[in-house]
Amino acid sequence: MKSQWEQICEHLQQVLPSGTYKVWIVPLQAQVGKETLTLVAPSRYMADRAAELVGSHIARSAEAVLGRTVTLKFKTKSQKRSTKPLRPPSSRAEQGSLLDMPAPGPSPSTPQPQKQAGTAEQLCFPMPMPARRAPVWRFDFSSFIVGPSNNIAYAAAQNLVHSSGQVNTLFLSAGPGLGKTHLIQAVGRALCEASNLTAPRVEYLTAESFAACFVQAAKSRDFSAFKWRFHEADVLLLEDIHFLQSTDKIQIELLSAIKELQECGKRVILTSSFTPRELKNVDSGLVSRFTSGFLAAISKPDKGTRKKILLEKARQQNFRLPDDVCELLAERLTGDVRQLESCLQNLVLRASLLNAPATQEMALEVLSQYAEQSPFISLESITRQVCEAFNLQADQLSSRSRKSNLVVARNTIFYLARKYTDLSLESIGKKFSRRHSTVIKGISSLESALSSETSLGRQIASLLERIEKRGS
Repeated sequence: MKSQWEQICEHLQQVLPSGTYKVWIVPLQAQVGKETLTLVAPSRYMADRAAELVGSHIARSAEAVLGRTVTLKFKTKSQKRSTKPLRPPSSRAEQGSLLDMPAPGPSPSTPQPQKQAGTAEQLCFPMPMPARRAPVWRFDFSSFIVGPSNNIAYAAAQNLVHSSGQVNTLFLSAGPGLGKTHLIQAVGRALCEASNLTAPRVEYLTAESFAACFVQAAKSRDFSAFKWRFHEADVLLLEDIHFLQSTDKIQIELLSAIKELQECGKRVILTSSFTPRELKNVDSGLVSRFTSGFLAAISKPDKGTRKKILLEKARQQNFRLPDDVCELLAERLTGDVRQLESCLQNLVLRASLLNAPATQEMALEVLSQYAEQSPFISLESITRQVCEAFNLQADQLSSRSRKSNLVVARNTIFYLARKYTDLSLESIGKKFSRRHSTVIKGISSLESALSSETSLGRQIASLLERIEKRGS
């Protein structure tokens, strides 16, 4: 039976971005009392920041799980100091790969590297070693719908799981909502299930979280635990690699980690909204490592695949989706998978509230809230819609001004143009007198804001929804 804290963590996973959960929730230990929830962090810095950034979320999730209001108390655990960081008990030569290593017998827990004298309570990591929790996988291969738009990526991911497969490194590129996260999690789950290790070391995180780990290690001037974590992993699953552009020192550390893992036959999967050749301000050696494995792109699903996705999502909710309604939704909704899920969820809710089966008339009412086709057919129409939303003139967007409203507006255009047109990044940037690398940086910045729980992120998401529903 799961403990109360484990139940609270499951609730938090549903409301927090995965990166935030890993950085600020996973390292915490908890003691649940009648009136208090005591949270023990590995450092004072960690305790203070967790209280500030996720304290309110923890309190609400605790109330939802426990059925009562509790007071949060943050503490730090005392740790012995050592002048030498402890190393893993086995040498790299003895480790082998995730699928080939013989199953170990019972042994004491791997010692955690101790902090150097003078650095106590400075260094903290999203997943402390070795007292870490295994990743919670939300997706698997069985629920991934395969079609012409993603069959190569799916086959490569499946190949990577098998010990006899030819793929050890996989680079997945796709726009938002097309299945990158589903596939990378499916691989992580399958590798853990296939492994003969009792506790395979799977590092699954975003590039932003990787950067945060590096910054924390740099502040403490102690990279031993950082290197151990990423150089000694059995599998590295890293999402949104494009966020590391123009971060030279972090790129060097990532290159070093990937190089060691590849040389030992370990599995590495990277995802990005861009292909390796589209990335700028990235170390050439790192790009070479990206392209040394298998490159697979995922595009928008065709109508047949959209029907299969709708039927699978309906099945997961025990909802009967009539064939004619499924046909109508698949015909009208031509966006990404998230659009399909959102529309279906609205249909399920409407049918439930009315206590009636889904019909075409009901589906049409739901569809009226969505853009039935790609709402933009040109960069000009995208620019016009964004200028109206921001109350700007088109020529202002080509100026050298760095005012925040102009920057956000330009980034919004870059994001929508990438999503709805076939224009190259160079062509999009040229329209606004901007370089290719600036377009990538703008799209990355907007994606980061959309994935965050900040006020700006919510405002941008709401604005994008209004613009996309308006259409051309």
